[in-house]
Amino acid sequence: MAKHRAKQDHRLRRSVRVIAVGAAITGGALALPAAPAMAAPITIPGVGAFEIPGLPAAPGLPAAPAAPLTHGQQALDAAQSKLGSPYVWGATGPNAFDCSGLVQWAYRQAGISVPRTTYDQVNAGAPVGRGDLQLGDVVLFYGAEHVGLYAGDGMVVHAPTEGQPVKKTPLDSMPFYAARRY
Repeated sequence: MAKHRAKQDHRLRRSVRVIAVGAAITGGALALPAAPAMAAPITIPGVGAFEIPGLPAAPGLPAAPAAPLTHGQQALDAAQSKLGSPYVWGATGPNAFDCSGLVQWAYRQAGISVPRTTYDQVNAGAPVGRGDLQLGDVVLFYGAEHVGLYAGDGMVVHAPTEGQPVKKTPLDSMPFYAARRY
C-alpha cells in the first residue's frame, strides 16, 4: 500500500506542476501580450520554483526602493532649498547665511555635525580630489576663505558675499582650493 501511495503522490505532484506551469504560461485563460525574451520566476509552495521564458513580471508589484540619499545629497537638498536667502556675515540660518554657515546648516539638516568656519571645515572630513566630486561635497576656494556645496554638472551652491543671496554658480568661477566629504 505504501508503494502504491508513493506513486500516487509522485503523479499528483507532477500533475500539479504541469497544471501550474501551464496556467502560468497562459495566464489561466487569459492571453498575455508579447514580451521581450525574459524569464520571470514562478514559485509554487511545496512544488518548486520555475523560470518561465516570455512571462512578464507580475503587474502591480512595487518597484525596488530607490537607494537612500547620501548625507551629501541630503545636505545639498537642504542648501538648495535656501537659494535666494540673504547673505549675512556670521549667520548660520535658517533664514540668512554666510558661506560656512550655509554648509554647517545644510549638513546639520542631514544629521551631520560640520565645523563652523571654513578653516575648520577644510581640516575635517575626508579629502576629495576635484575629479572625484560627488553631490554635496564641501568645496573650498581662495585658500579656504570661501566654501560651498558641489551641486553636480560643474556647479556649486554657496552664500557668496554681502549683497548677493545664496545661489548656484559654476565651480570654475572661483579658484578651487580643496574639497572634503562628510
